[in-house]
Amino acid sequence: MSSKDWLEKDYYQILGVPKSASANDIKKAYRKLARQLHPDRNPNNPEAERRFKEVSEAYQVLSDEKRRKEYDEMRSLFSAGAFRRNARQGAPGGFDISDLLGGVGDRRFGGASFSDLFSSIFSGGTQRRPTRGRDVETEVTLDFVDAVRGATVPLTLRAPGVCDTCRGSGARPGTRPRTCPQCQGTGLVTRNQGAFSFSEPCRECQGAGTIVTDKCPECRGTGGVTKTRRLNVRIPAGVQDGQRIRLAGRGEPGVRGGPPGDLYVHIRVRPHDLFGRTGDNLTITVPITFAEAVRGVDLRVPTLDGHVTLRVPPGTPSGRVLRARGKGVRRRDGTTGDLLVTVEVMVPSQLSKEASAALDAFAQATGPAPRDHLYRRIA
Repeated sequence: MSSKDWLEKDYYQILGVPKSASANDIKKAYRKLARQLHPDRNPNNPEAERRFKEVSEAYQVLSDEKRRKEYDEMRSLFSAGAFRRNARQGAPGGFDISDLLGGVGDRRFGGASFSDLFSSIFSGGTQRRPTRGRDVETEVTLDFVDAVRGATVPLTLRAPGVCDTCRGSGARPGTRPRTCPQCQGTGLVTRNQGAFSFSEPCRECQGAGTIVTDKCPECRGTGGVTKTRRLNVRIPAGVQDGQRIRLAGRGEPGVRGGPPGDLYVHIRVRPHDLFGRTGDNLTITVPITFAEAVRGVDLRVPTLDGHVTLRVPPGTPSGRVLRARGKGVRRRDGTTGDLLVTVEVMVPSQLSKEASAALDAFAQATGPAPRDHLYRRIA
């Protein structure tokens, strides 16, 4: 993205959030729109693809605290008329933002930050320094067992990349860009505005410092193309739903030799039919009969890798939690959480004649109801 994009595009409006939105609100809005507009859900839909790129671009700026601050400052300064002089149309010596930026933006899909732009305007510096590639975000849905044990997941990413035909130069193979005769390769020209002298991006080469005469047929002189990348990403054991994993250097490639960005993988975990999870412990509820609760039982409990036998002591009440140590989620330090087994005493809704008679006999044999003492205390 270019500095001109920052002035022309309202990233808050693109994401549908107010300027005062928190980082969490911005993230939620981006994820919702990204799921709706993702190319996999909208095949052969150029408008959805355009909106997806626009939303991604907005999130890249607003999710970064430093870049968001620079973006807000730049738009605030120019909306207030700063850096304009005799700006009404036709005024002698006047200029507006289109004059100032007229074509700012690296043709090889790089961009200048707020501080880069103004250091260029006022100090005569150059924007042709190496730039780090943008970070990329994607979402992966895992089965419950894969999240606990870890898995290798194939990912398909569509993002800007260096053109393989011209290797990012923008020139047809066998040729190379020539130095811009207007700025002598600096990418900047100096203009005098009354008592002030301004350095601004060269309009002849759009600030690149070079001009591509014979353009590459693949990228049409931009030096970059949208690429489909396929990666096999190792998801570590024990990841949780909602967790974000950072893969250093797996994002978009850098510009002019800069380092690549990072890849952030958002994890979604499908629920399991039997097991739940609390931190590094797995949970399961196992039903037992009334007779088993009274007399005790050796309970066979399923685990993710087989089963374990736990002793239910006599007189166990419904809701009691038993612990199977070491049958939970493996931690980073190599230790393992536990399996927490909740015992649930099942109460039958219907009884046979024999069972009903036996229950009546049991009630008579066990004496008064256990709550009778409550009434005696208030009598």
